[in-house]
Amino acid sequence: MKDIEIAIKYLKEYNLAIAAVKNGELIYKSKEKGIKPMYFLATKMKEITKGASIADKVIGKGAAMLCRYIGVKEVYAQLISDSAMDQLKKGNIVYTYGEACPHIKNRNKTDMCPIEKIATDVDDMEILIERIGKFFEGRV
Repeated sequence: MKDIEIAIKYLKEYNLAIAAVKNGELIYKSKEKGIKPMYFLATKMKEITKGASIADKVIGKGAAMLCRYIGVKEVYAQLISDSAMDQLKKGNIVYTYGEACPHIKNRNKTDMCPIEKIATDVDDMEILIERIGKFFEGRV
């Protein structure tokens, strides 16, 4: 079974928000919603996650940029935004998805996801990581 298939299996069977698999082994999982798990991978597990396959419930532009930053080889998203697909293509990351949308919405579906907004005008990974960090500190 391919790493991405294992990651998808974990995502669905255990109702996770994200599952990362490398060399047939689950290396990270989380039920926490939002960008926090992907941000954790990018800031605390970058070297370990390089070359992994990730299955995630939602991938917006910010999450896709973090996948590129980490060096992920394959991504599955239950929901993916158009700008996320563009980012994954730029990074030559193989991806599959359940449903696509123009942009990810916030949790109450009244506006664009705050991380999608933060990432809108960014192409530099370090700037994105800094902005997400400030978002978590409540400074954005």
